[in-house]
Amino acid sequence: MYTRRRFLRNSTYASAYLGVSACSPDQRDTGRPIAELLNEITKERPTQNSSVMNLMVPPIPKVRIGLIGCGSRGLGLLYQFNALCPEMASIVALCDVREPRIQICMNYLQAHGNERPETYTGSLNAWKKMTERDDIDLVIVATPWEDHVPMSVHAMQQGKHVGVEVPAAYTLEGCWALVDTAEETQRNCIMLENVCYGDEELWLLNMAQAGVLGTLNYAEAAYIHDLREGLFRKDSYNNWRLQHHVERDGNLYPTHGLGPVAQYLDIQRGDTFAYLVSMGSPQNALSEYARTLDTDNPFYGKTDFAHGDINNSLIKTHKGRSILLQHDVVTPRPYDRKNVLSGTKGYHEGYPSRLSLNGEGHHFLDEQNYTALRDTYRHPIWNELQERIARHKGGHGGMDFVMAYRVISCFNQGIPQDMDIYDGVAWSVVGPLSRISVENGSIPVPFPDFTRGKWKRNRKLGITQAS
Repeated sequence: MYTRRRFLRNSTYASAYLGVSACSPDQRDTGRPIAELLNEITKERPTQNSSVMNLMVPPIPKVRIGLIGCGSRGLGLLYQFNALCPEMASIVALCDVREPRIQICMNYLQAHGNERPETYTGSLNAWKKMTERDDIDLVIVATPWEDHVPMSVHAMQQGKHVGVEVPAAYTLEGCWALVDTAEETQRNCIMLENVCYGDEELWLLNMAQAGVLGTLNYAEAAYIHDLREGLFRKDSYNNWRLQHHVERDGNLYPTHGLGPVAQYLDIQRGDTFAYLVSMGSPQNALSEYARTLDTDNPFYGKTDFAHGDINNSLIKTHKGRSILLQHDVVTPRPYDRKNVLSGTKGYHEGYPSRLSLNGEGHHFLDEQNYTALRDTYRHPIWNELQERIARHKGGHGGMDFVMAYRVISCFNQGIPQDMDIYDGVAWSVVGPLSRISVENGSIPVPFPDFTRGKWKRNRKLGITQAS
């Protein structure tokens, strides 16, 4: 068990040994020492508001949706949520500062028989007017990362539930703002982590819950995806994602790999993240790529990127389990999320998916035995929705459609969402915490307790009980 007092004692020793006197990257102007910052992270934040764990709201027979952000991700989400119309949901309003992006969405909706939604554009604040409508139940936020918190907070303050793209926030205070607002308003704020609904991920979750892998003790997760061409593309909206590589180090995008692993390990449901240590490699890939750009590209020849090519973080949980988490979006490595889960009776690794169980010696299961386990423990929601996934071409192999279906279905039924705001911020806060660790000599950095102690409850994850 890892107590707060023990952590702070060990951190003090580490700081003295390493000669650490730097300040948090987010606090350079204040001159705050690292020990003070670590205490700030772990301080208790009492509230008079009720927790939103297992939040139940009255059933919404048809969920009225407003979408902010009609870029590539917003358009992809529109495809999936529109596939649930008109029986389960309706698209009421669209918002994007770029009118041509609005028109692309409108063309799609009209081609698929959707009623014409209201549109909001032409102003950086047009989204506020949309969220203040009284005929919207759920606001989807699919915008650049820096807009996630202000848009989600304002929407909840207007009485709306929120589905926000990943990561939900990229600063510590942003995470707390989402938690505090969700508790104050008693609204759902769901981080739309689609990978938690993947076929392989839900299969592995089912096996973990059934005890097939025994006592779980270790996992690996990652986001490895060569994005260099897209990061530097001139038609990207303000090159917003590349700007984060200019300004920040650490793990910028932790949730795709970490979300499913956190669910396997019952994080926020009897265990919690205790602390992490993080280190980054030198920065070379972006500078080298910048030399290959057209000379009229604003990033041509740029070399002062803050983010290292590869980030490795190790997370320790309260129960003593460990997670290796990796981020790499600038090298030619093939796409990988790792999806490694190790227990006393079995071991799984993804890309490609392979499984080893007791009695197999040094080998993975052969195809026949592996397939039998896939069939036995495949999550029933994938069997139930397979035809609709194929018909609607559910994004990312179908996981996007399963996610959209499950979010809307929970609202339709008036049951708790699978992922609550505590999940979203626990996975997202790896961003700022890893930055603090990297830029201060890879010191251990504690996780805040956004649940205010309620993570100790052995509550069931909703999707494990769904059909």
